[in-house]
Amino acid sequence: MIANNISRAPDGALRFAGQSVPALAAQYGTPLYLMDEDRIRSNCRMYRDAFRACYGDGALPLYAGKACAFKQMYRIMAEEGMGVDAVSVGEIHTALEAGFPAERIYFHGDGKTDADIRFALDHGVGWFIVDNPGELEQLNAEAGRRGIRQKILLRITPGIDPHTYRAISTGMVDVKFGVAIETGQAREFVRAAMGMEHLETAGLHCHVGSSVFDEDVFQRTVDIMVCFMKELRDALGFVTRVLNVGGGYGVRYVDSDPQTDIPARIREVAAHLRQKTAEAGLPLPYFLMEPGRSIVADAGMTVYTVSTVKHIPGYKSYAVVDGGMTDNPRYCLYGAKYTVLHAERDGHLRAIFDLVGRACESGDVIQPAVSLPADTARGDRIAVCTTGAYNYAMASNYNRLPRPAVVMLRGKESYIAVRRETVEDLCALDV
Repeated sequence: MIANNISRAPDGALRFAGQSVPALAAQYGTPLYLMDEDRIRSNCRMYRDAFRACYGDGALPLYAGKACAFKQMYRIMAEEGMGVDAVSVGEIHTALEAGFPAERIYFHGDGKTDADIRFALDHGVGWFIVDNPGELEQLNAEAGRRGIRQKILLRITPGIDPHTYRAISTGMVDVKFGVAIETGQAREFVRAAMGMEHLETAGLHCHVGSSVFDEDVFQRTVDIMVCFMKELRDALGFVTRVLNVGGGYGVRYVDSDPQTDIPARIREVAAHLRQKTAEAGLPLPYFLMEPGRSIVADAGMTVYTVSTVKHIPGYKSYAVVDGGMTDNPRYCLYGAKYTVLHAERDGHLRAIFDLVGRACESGDVIQPAVSLPADTARGDRIAVCTTGAYNYAMASNYNRLPRPAVVMLRGKESYIAVRRETVEDLCALDV
């Protein structure tokens, strides 16, 4: 199986986090997001333990809430001692509603509005990751009006190609995020921040992309950032006390994806950072990283019911399900790969199907050319694996379709974390 929290019972029924997928589908209905709470907590502890071993108290993993955000997720993050990276006031509000400590929230994003800045300041958000000079000036003014000194990091673009999907690559010079080192603008950005009376510029942030598998990406990032840190100290007298290198370790969606030993990668990055800062005569900065996908992706599974099967002789076969691009748009956006399993039986006689959704859109494809039992039929349950990241988070109401429920699995128990939307909910904001 693609992950060790997926198995089959002797009768062929799929099991996820030790529980029967067909039984859960019957109990809660489909489409259905399942989330393995024990796996989420285990992944958080993997990061916390690796950080503690490498940095002592000098590091903190920040859960990137954009991967999957709802109140119970933030309660788990608080209980597991994580920080969180938020990119909107919606994420901040959700975290605060869940009781997450405001001082451990890092407010990110390239397009913060004046209202966003005011909201975060008024709710005591601990850190801003400032993306651009315009935001810097506005934040300084708003902090001044409140008589506070706001802690910030400055987002710098290092000019790294992480060899990932172009759509989720964020570290190259010409992306929309941050201020580039290569053009000389980043140094001036830091100089301007140092002159802001109501801002405490503690360090730097960079982010090279999502779903990174190459083992040297973060080492290459460290090389560039430490060189820039030395330049800032020598030219401006600025000492970087905090360094955030973003996030993005890849996960296995299909068997051909590599298995990433994340603790080993963290140890390698830590050793490299120690070496490079020592060579530059710089203090070791407080280290931050923003894992999201690698915390929740393999903790998720989406379950569907087949509504119809279509065979077009000489061409292809379709298995149409009761969800689709409205609950998982990732294939439509950038051809993301997934492992698809029949939830009720394995089946030795198999056939190839395009797994497609119910939206009135020819591009509503969950995964093309998947192998399923040849007798797959209406009413069968189909499971798509590794859907914990960027599925619920990116779900929409296209075609006025309600979004699925999110059910958390904990030990032998299950409970609703996000209830299923109803058609009444779809009209709740209409006037």
